[in-house]
Amino acid sequence: MGKKTFVLFLTVIMLLTVFLAGCGSEETAGKETGPIKIGGLTSLSGALQDYGEQMQKGFMLGLEYATDGTMEVAGRKIEVVWEDTTTVPEVARERAIRLLDEEDVDLLVGPASSADAFAILELAEEFEKILMIEPAAADFLTGQHWNRYIFRTGRNSAQDAAAMADVITTNKPGAKVATLAPDSAFGRAMVEPFITALADKDGSLVQQEFPPAETTDFTSYILRIREAAPDYLYVIWAGANNPWSQLMELDLEQYGIQITTGAPEIAALRSMEPMIGMTGFTVYYHSVPDNEVNDWLVENHMEKYNSPPDIFTSGGMAAAIAVVTALEETGGNTDTEALIETLRGMEFESPTGKRFFREEDHQAIQPLFEIELTEGDDHPIPKLLRVIPAEDIAPPISVPADAKR
Repeated sequence: MGKKTFVLFLTVIMLLTVFLAGCGSEETAGKETGPIKIGGLTSLSGALQDYGEQMQKGFMLGLEYATDGTMEVAGRKIEVVWEDTTTVPEVARERAIRLLDEEDVDLLVGPASSADAFAILELAEEFEKILMIEPAAADFLTGQHWNRYIFRTGRNSAQDAAAMADVITTNKPGAKVATLAPDSAFGRAMVEPFITALADKDGSLVQQEFPPAETTDFTSYILRIREAAPDYLYVIWAGANNPWSQLMELDLEQYGIQITTGAPEIAALRSMEPMIGMTGFTVYYHSVPDNEVNDWLVENHMEKYNSPPDIFTSGGMAAAIAVVTALEETGGNTDTEALIETLRGMEFESPTGKRFFREEDHQAIQPLFEIELTEGDDHPIPKLLRVIPAEDIAPPISVPADAKR
């Protein structure tokens, strides 16, 4: 090889090396300093639109709070790409694939519906991306159908059941309890963990009633409950055709039966005027928690939306704080394995107090609240009676023994 040819050859090799190194540096820099993309997947229409919109508002406010208004972590901007599941599982799956495949998001957050969440569980595993569930509450999402990419910031149905059992048995040890719930997947899924939680606290279930979800006359069901003579009736209901007025008309308290339930979102509280004076529990009501995170949420939500935050707004904020807390720990690294390692056992703040992800099933453990419904101008207002400690209502671990950790 001649001298000129050799020099030309070396020059080409050097230029190629610089070019390839430059490409590699650009790719690395993109990973380290490019935007962090979060796929927000929730019900922005359909049956759970109100829940989804609350969650969306809370999540964006949570990012603002957790990043001190910068909307960035470790020098990387946070971008959220929202998709509407329409509260239809097939649509949820299609939109999740779009976020994971076309948008190439670093992780998913949502959805509102447990059926929607179930439809996308396996996609988190297939794409090896974290799905941060909020507010879908079905136990099986962090139980029998769990995979290692699933984390849930919200509570599950078993935690609600444990809180209700705790309230009842604290006020009356060894209480006899009846349940009234719709004959639906929702109703039966809520009663099932309550039976276990009540037995664990030495209470007993003496009667179960499951009226069809469309029932408007609850008389026969209430009379059977009255005959069973429980100490408490735990009512689980959602929808406009609720049993509250008929329960008051049949005056169960005259027969020594106290009615109790979980205080719901503000819209549903408006139907509970007959239940003023009832004690129960709540996941969140804006005037109940006493901490700086909730104070910030209430103030900024009122300023931005001219209304107080609701249950699922609080949940959305908790999810955002969890995401930012993890990213701060990893220095902005969005590698899934790094995030999993960080999230397992991680503590994070929320509007309801400190939470942590249980290592065994990635379910967030959190306190709930015993409350009394008091009179308000627009709806009954939950008044705090007692914070129910997180460790007292931690749900059972039900992840399959052979699940890959």
